[in-house]
Amino acid sequence: MTTDVNCIFCKIVAGSIPSRKVYEDNEIYAFHDINPWAPVHFLIIPKAHIVSLAHVDSQHQALLGRIMTLAPQLALQEGAGAYPEGGFRLVSNTGKEGGQEVHHLHFHVMGGPRPWLRG
Repeated sequence: MTTDVNCIFCKIVAGSIPSRKVYEDNEIYAFHDINPWAPVHFLIIPKAHIVSLAHVDSQHQALLGRIMTLAPQLALQEGAGAYPEGGFRLVSNTGKEGGQEVHHLHFHVMGGPRPWLRG
């Protein structure tokens, strides 16, 4: 598994920076956002250091599929309402113009009653 010693998300995965864990397995880590925009707001990241969605290729298909499958399950677990009245937003900012601030692939999962702080 590749890591970047300067990456805040790699440090969270390693346990050197604390987080409020939502989910963890061998490849994926999910944790609550420290500055939430919505009543439900957590991030899902691969444990391997992948810089952004622009850096994925066919070798990452299974990993991305697992993340997409986990997102709705974890959203419900964390308090997002059920479809169709409830729901959640899944966002992956990519690159400077896409608003990416941490250069480690991550997906924001946001849900709960509106209005939200942002998003």
